Amino acid sequence: MAERISRRQALLLGGGALAGVATLGSVAAAQSASAARPAEAASRSAAGTGWFRLPVITANIGRKHLGAREAAIRAVRGGDPGNRPFVGWQEIGEGDSGEVPMITRHFGSKYRNAFLRDPKSFRVPISVPTPWKIVNSKQTFVHGGIANVTPPRFINEVVVEHTAHPGLKFALINSHYIAGAYNGNNNPNLRDEWQLHKKLHRERVIAHHNNGHLVIWTADTNNPGYDQATGQDTEHKVFAHGIDRINWLPGDGTVRLDLVGTKAIPMSVDGHDARLAVFRIKLA
Repeated sequence: MAERISRRQALLLGGGALAGVATLGSVAAAQSASAARPAEAASRSAAGTGWFRLPVITANIGRKHLGAREAAIRAVRGGDPGNRPFVGWQEIGEGDSGEVPMITRHFGSKYRNAFLRDPKSFRVPISVPTPWKIVNSKQTFVHGGIANVTPPRFINEVVVEHTAHPGLKFALINSHYIAGAYNGNNNPNLRDEWQLHKKLHRERVIAHHNNGHLVIWTADTNNPGYDQATGQDTEHKVFAHGIDRINWLPGDGTVRLDLVGTKAIPMSVDGHDARLAVFRIKLA
């Protein structure tokens, strides 16, 4: 006597099963087909993910009103309420060391604050939140300091990957250009340093792009007319104006990125507001 089968098995077997005609062999075949479907689904899910929210902030903390810095750092941390943002910082520890413990306190155990205590490139650290992990990092020396003009300048970068989704990764580059070459005093004597910075910045963005990585960069460019690192049509800019920039250049298509929204975050330390870009990101 044939075993009774469930409605789900009957549906898998087709109309004949619904009429009550089923054999043990046909039930086994249906169960085998059903078991194969989760494997197929797993294979499909391995090829892509849903969208993840990705807030990215560029934040020059400034020096003028030092007593406002901690509130400014808190405001940056809460810039996308309920979410942990990536932050490219500029002007950290220039003249005093106050910001390091402040960032450590407010960007704590759920963050890796890359370069924050680096002896050379500490002025432009990058805060990386969980569930992202740093899989590679690099600092690039740009030029030395000039007395009463600028400290040494560096480009910092990290490659990050989502801990639950191998392959969902991107590069984040952060830097701070010399001031006064193309703004302020517009001093032509400072333009060699600025142009060198631009050249090295472009090389680092292109290097990651050539490796197939999506690249996001944050910077205080100190040049209101500078809005692209690479000059490529595929490089997108989040903001049309200003010296505080967030741009992105797609990679090989493995990772998709869409811009969802933007916001300014008042810091009240000097003339800079932090700028937030809310992206969504997925493994294609």
